[in-house]
Amino acid sequence: MAISADIFSVVDFSKSSFTLSLLAIAFNPTAWNIVARNEYRNKTITRIFGGNARAGVYFLALMIFSFGILRDTLYQRALEDQPRKALLPEPYATLIPAVLFIVGQTFVITSTWALGVTGTFLGDYFGILMDDRVEGFPFNVLRDPMYVGSTMCFFAGALWYERPAGLFISVYVYLVYVIALRYEGPFTDMIYAKREEERAKGSKKQK
Repeated sequence: MAISADIFSVVDFSKSSFTLSLLAIAFNPTAWNIVARNEYRNKTITRIFGGNARAGVYFLALMIFSFGILRDTLYQRALEDQPRKALLPEPYATLIPAVLFIVGQTFVITSTWALGVTGTFLGDYFGILMDDRVEGFPFNVLRDPMYVGSTMCFFAGALWYERPAGLFISVYVYLVYVIALRYEGPFTDMIYAKREEERAKGSKKQK
């Protein structure tokens, strides 16, 4: 406890870049969950694109990707504005963040590849459902590899640049994702459960 208190004592909470980074991190999963639920219920984006759900998904994907870049840029600026303090001895100060980043990016990229654009960027809320549950890598290792991978990359940045504030932000990222998954996971499960119910009803009618 004394070590962690010593590390976080050098965090400058007064920096506006620090606050902006926290806001951007919370905004992304919160906003996209709200937008996606609205789309599921009201088809707002689909209607904007003349009933083309796939075009709506690609538009949302572009928005999510763009705001993700903005979030990462604000995180980088927040780190630059914070005091530096050695967090790990060499060679671990270089090795551990490098490994964290590589593994984290591997989880993010491979999960995106496995799900495709519509599977990654909330296509199921648009009515574009996957035929079967993805069970290959990285989903055979983690339930939510994209969120885990993203969190690992935040920690990697904090350790690489030796910024205690980055560790604080990374823990915050983890908590935000945990909360987001409490809403996103059950709602997505409900969408697929409803699809299975409709399939079951359809098969009964055919019999």
